[in-house]
Amino acid sequence: MKLATLRVDGGTRAVRVEDDRLVDLGHDDLGALFALEDWEQVAATADGESWPLEGADLAPVVPNPSKVICVGHNYTNHIKEMGRELPSYPTLFPKFADTLIGPNDPIVKPAETEALDWEVELVVVIGKQVRRATEDEAAAAIAGFTVMNDVSVRDWQFRTIEWTQGKIWDSSTPVGPYVVTPDEVGGVRPALAVRTVVDGQVMQSDDTGTLLFDPVQLVRYISTVVRLNPGDLIATGTPAGVGHARDPKVYLVGGETVVTEIEALGACTNLVVKEL
Repeated sequence: MKLATLRVDGGTRAVRVEDDRLVDLGHDDLGALFALEDWEQVAATADGESWPLEGADLAPVVPNPSKVICVGHNYTNHIKEMGRELPSYPTLFPKFADTLIGPNDPIVKPAETEALDWEVELVVVIGKQVRRATEDEAAAAIAGFTVMNDVSVRDWQFRTIEWTQGKIWDSSTPVGPYVVTPDEVGGVRPALAVRTVVDGQVMQSDDTGTLLFDPVQLVRYISTVVRLNPGDLIATGTPAGVGHARDPKVYLVGGETVVTEIEALGACTNLVVKEL
């Protein structure tokens, strides 16, 4: 299935993509849907009101996750371009719900930075609560996958050895357009083409099958530390090709269209605008 959260008058609705229509699933958003023990059956069988897919105003797939955990240094080529050694364990940092925007919303360049960068990422969406998950439990907890552009404020990120302050800017992070269930993408360890295109120029291109720590490993590792709840997001890292690692460096200044896309999952397409 392909699922989304649609903005409607007065709120949002969880929907299923059905051909060229979006079918109401009876819940306010996908976070509320995934909280149901039988969410898969509900999503597959619901037959509520529908809206056209074309021109739909999509919200972040889960507007208010209890947590967003991001993974750094998870593609070998990106690790090398950043001058790092391959890690023995996942490198983790948090985001917050307030950072998330819809897949087609504008990215507002903060007035405080001249080093705004792109990062396309495969995102694991959690569909059931897990803690200290086994291999099988971790696999079963994956509701599906979506796309994130982990927009990074590099000059703030590298003010200290800890990255979080460069990753959590308000309303900065597109996520969506859909959550696609594992059966649609080859399972819980998908090998999908991933890329970023800025004003028509390909900046990042790789394959999610080359992740150093795959989605199941990440669910196991993170759930050892903290409970994962339905609707939580795990951003699995970005491949080589970020602007900060280029020579000379390339940053987003405003006016660009950034497309972060993953095969079978769709794309976030966002215009960069300067903050007033």
